[in-house]
Order: sequence, then structure tokens, then C-alpha cells
Amino acid sequence: MIRMVVTDVDGTLVQPDKSLAPSTAAAAGRLAAAGIPLGIVSARPTFGLYALAKQLHLNGLLAGFNGGVVAQPDGTTLARRLLPAAAVYTALELFARRGVSAWLFTETEWLATDPNGPRVPLERRTILTTERIVPDLAPYADRCGKIVGVADDEPLLAAVETELQGLLGTTANAKRSQAYYLDVTHPEANKGNAVRILAGQLGIDVADVVVLGDMANDLPMFSVAGTSIAMGNAPPDVQAKATMVTGRNDADGWAQAVDRLILPRIAA
Repeated sequence: MIRMVVTDVDGTLVQPDKSLAPSTAAAAGRLAAAGIPLGIVSARPTFGLYALAKQLHLNGLLAGFNGGVVAQPDGTTLARRLLPAAAVYTALELFARRGVSAWLFTETEWLATDPNGPRVPLERRTILTTERIVPDLAPYADRCGKIVGVADDEPLLAAVETELQGLLGTTANAKRSQAYYLDVTHPEANKGNAVRILAGQLGIDVADVVVLGDMANDLPMFSVAGTSIAMGNAPPDVQAKATMVTGRNDADGWAQAVDRLILPRIAA
């Protein structure tokens, strides 16, 4: 039985330029017409999801920071898991030592130290928010939802991901949400737990949830949901762990998943 759909955003729901394809918005409407709530789980800050929720006329919940903050589409916070300050200091120190730019997100703000840093213009377009420039991120460690390490050097960021997770141990999660973004979140803020929360709020068993994603940080929700769909642009190891694979996010893959893999099973 399919009673709910939960989707990742970047690389999945939106196109590479971060826009929402008309076909995707229309497919979301068909889900709603079939009585299936749609929820969002993303590494983005929760406040960076509200505009998207409005575009989709969302009838499910939002989980930003990989589940660190769960909210209703109107902005009402239902649950929060902020990063331990010690983990923030550890991440910032390693990023500085390895030459990786850093951003810090609170529940309401995006903080950065360099307005000309890598990917800053892209992030502005993505979350429709302008960063606040501060001289040092460390003073905000006690209200941090997410730290992001940003680098255009993908092999470097992959190495830093492994090193940082070793330093953090069980105190925080360090996972890349994109090849150029390394997200550090609360240890219980993973997409699997987020799916449990979103489904639980509606009284739905996770076995009746379909999830869609494209990156390794989506695998925790693949492991808890009854059905998982990987995007065609997902790496082969992510596709291998999915129940099914749809088209790419630059070729109407999300709409194809709804029309070919989800709605027929509801009708049946």
C-alpha cells in the first residue's frame, strides 16, 4: 500500500538549475488528487524550503537540515535537533586547516564569512536567501542547525568528509549532500529518522511510504521506507540500493516516477 511520498530536493525534485519543472509541479498535483500526501526531506535549511512548498501546494511536512528541523509548510516548527557546539568547533577547525570554505545555518539565518566564496551565488538562488556576513562563525555554535563545508575540489571534499566523520565520531553526521557540499548535522538528523517523523505525524506506517533521492545521504530513508526510487542521475551505488530507478532530474525523472511507478500502484 502507498499512503505517502517523501522526496529529496536537490538532484531529485528540482532541476540542475534549482528550478521546479512544470512537469514536476503537475505530477505533485496528481499525487494530491489521489489523496497521497507529499513531504520533503532536504539538507537545505528548513527556511529554504518554504517557497518550494508554496509552489507545490504542499500537503505534507518539511524536514530541513536532513531532519534536524521539522516544520509545517506555514513555518510552525514541530521538532528540532541542533548541532552540539563541540561538533561545530571541530568542523570549523578542520575546514580552516584544509582550506574548505564554511557556512553556518541557524533556524532562521545563513551565516558566512566571505560573500565571494565558492557556490555563494548558487546558494542564494537555491534557498532564496541572502547570507549575513560575519567575521567568525564560532560565536554561533550554540544555535547551529547545520555547518556546510564548500569546495569545488571534489576529491579534497571527499577526503575531508572521511576525516571529519572520524573526528566527530557519534557526536554528529558529516555527509555530502552534493559533490561540492559537506553537511554536518545532529547525529540523529538523518533522512531515515526524518521519514519516520513525517510519517508518524500523519499516523502512516513507514512501510507505506515511497521515497525518492539521488545521493548517499538519501540512503537512510531508502533503508526505512517501504519503497525507494533513485534518480537516473544518482551514482551507481545509490541506484543499486533503491527498489526502482527513474529518469534523471534534468529529464522529467520525478514526474516519470509519479506517473509510471507510483500512481499505477495506487490505482491497483
